[in-house]
Amino acid sequence: MAEASAVSVDGWDFSWLDGRATEERPSWGYARSMASRLAAVRSALDVQTGGGEVLAEARTLPPTMAATESWPPNAATATRLLGPRGVVVVATPDEPPLPFADEAFELVTCRHPATVWWDEIARVLEPGGTYFAQHVGPASVFELVEYFLGPQPEARRARDPEAEGAAARAAGLEVVDLRTERLRIEFFDVGAVIYFLRKVIWMVPGFSVEAYRGRLRELDGLIRRDGPFVAHSTRTLIEARKPGA
Repeated sequence: MAEASAVSVDGWDFSWLDGRATEERPSWGYARSMASRLAAVRSALDVQTGGGEVLAEARTLPPTMAATESWPPNAATATRLLGPRGVVVVATPDEPPLPFADEAFELVTCRHPATVWWDEIARVLEPGGTYFAQHVGPASVFELVEYFLGPQPEARRARDPEAEGAAARAAGLEVVDLRTERLRIEFFDVGAVIYFLRKVIWMVPGFSVEAYRGRLRELDGLIRRDGPFVAHSTRTLIEARKPGA
């Protein structure tokens, strides 16, 4: 518990969890698919880039490449990682408007956005441009969320993929692909849970070891007795195109 409380959670690198937790990956391979699209366009924007780690996996970036991030430590990490490759990282709140001109980008990407402003995405896409993203789906990792917070019936209905598709269409985009997968997660020790909840801060708002020490000790006992704590993430792949030339 002390080790997981002290380790840095800056950026979006989860390598500290190696050997402590596992998560299945979606079959579509988002980072690989995103990289292939980035290599084929002239301009792109990665929204809510985190520490820039996913974007940095792409071997080829377009001549014009920008990224946004709202959390200052992540923005600094992304700038250090992506700046040498010519990416302009803009620190901006996760709310409209995006700090770019109309029809500025051929491609907009995003992995696990906290919020999606469909009108803004449609605005900054050029005609014929594409939004390609992997979203967190409904009730993702809710076995863990509800262990700490109790039943969350209203929250379980959020992030519905069909509703997201409808919102994209309402903004004037054509939904080309929309699919969701449910994926197994295993936490092998209580430190992995602490690290995860410190990093993914919206799962259990206000989480701290001090606030939840009792539940964490109970969870430690459960894992030692019964084996890994099992949860399930949900992921949605969405590709939407702006009509035009």
